[in-house]
Amino acid sequence: MSRASKTPLAPDLRDCDERTVRAWTEPMAVTPLGGGCYRVDTDHDTYTVDVPGHRCTCPDYHFRGTNCKHRRRVAIEITQGRLPAPGQRRADCAVCGHESFVPETDAVPLCDDCRLDDGDVAVDRETADTLVVRRVHPDRADEYVIEATGASVAAHDTNEGYPADDVVVEAVYLGDQLRNDDPRVYAFPYSRLRQVEDAD
Repeated sequence: MSRASKTPLAPDLRDCDERTVRAWTEPMAVTPLGGGCYRVDTDHDTYTVDVPGHRCTCPDYHFRGTNCKHRRRVAIEITQGRLPAPGQRRADCAVCGHESFVPETDAVPLCDDCRLDDGDVAVDRETADTLVVRRVHPDRADEYVIEATGASVAAHDTNEGYPADDVVVEAVYLGDQLRNDDPRVYAFPYSRLRQVEDAD
């Protein structure tokens, strides 16, 4: 096995302008505020960087219109994966618990490995039936009540053995979706479904 070459993470600062050098080297704390905005705390003051708007509240940007060190620092931290990009937030995955960056608008935070989106195909572990995901519901299996039975998803007899605190996935049977304009939607504990790419 070949060894990886040793490379510095920071650029060669000798080739950078002063603002870039300061963005890399000065102590700053960057906090995401949502909506693509970030608070930047420095030794002297606190500023807000609006990434989508290409703006900063610092005097350097306000009076000179330059790409200030605060905007550069936010860009560095996003690029290095230290901060969520605009439109994302940091959250623990509702399934595996790993911290990851997820869309700000997602009601149920799911990491890339656990993510199920509308239209994804999954297999029911109990029946081997193919399902089409409609959405991941924010209620847990022991909270989500099945209207037809008045019982929770967790209490359904075929869901015995699956975690009661699983998030619920609403899905339709593939055959029903192909034959009907308005197929019946069923609710499953997340662990009962297997994404098609993971199926045997």
